[in-house]
Amino acid sequence: MKKSLLVCSLLAAIGAAPVYADTFSVNVGAIGVMPNDSSSNLPVVETVAGLANGSTGVTVDNNTQLGLTFDYKVTDNWTLELVAATPFSHEIHGTGALAGLKIGETKHLPPTLLAQYHFDIGSDNVKPFVGFGLNYTTFFEDNVSNELVDTLGALGVATAGDHVDLALSDSFGYALQAGVNWKLTDKWGVHFMVSKMDIDTDADVRLNGTTIETVAVEIDPTVAMLGLRYTF
Repeated sequence: MKKSLLVCSLLAAIGAAPVYADTFSVNVGAIGVMPNDSSSNLPVVETVAGLANGSTGVTVDNNTQLGLTFDYKVTDNWTLELVAATPFSHEIHGTGALAGLKIGETKHLPPTLLAQYHFDIGSDNVKPFVGFGLNYTTFFEDNVSNELVDTLGALGVATAGDHVDLALSDSFGYALQAGVNWKLTDKWGVHFMVSKMDIDTDADVRLNGTTIETVAVEIDPTVAMLGLRYTF
């Protein structure tokens, strides 16, 4: 409820705000997602494989895509920004006793709405800012690896005729941001930002449609973007 109220407040600010010169800007460049992840263990695998309790986990690798962010200037100091990107692709690997085992892979889109405060440092060309807002991450094209299928077969959990798949739940979380816009001309500039996003998901390994293992994963990535800025 609090998250929904925050989104409504941010959107309401757009409708109530006067139209300023240079109201709309778009930023295009490279955007990277670098997980600071942790996870629960895999108790079913540990039991079947005779591994120590708590000796397993998963990790998610980094990925860089084309970033596209849209800025709406509400006042001289406040701006609303929507962060978008082409879909990120991540491989999921085991850790601990499962180190080196590829669990699977997934894609995700993490649209994020932020309210930015731009500081006045006495320069019209350099504008540092901080931001806060909400992130929604949706996962899709979740696939288990052949390595995991072979491992489950070797442990006697699955047979060649069984169907093994992977499903990750969507996530709602907060986002914090800091960055700077550097104006090169009246229309063109450079945009740089770093964000910290709260992204948590439950990864279900399913055998013939039945969940046989669930891993809670806190991805909590650092997201960084460097790109060109154009102001309309």
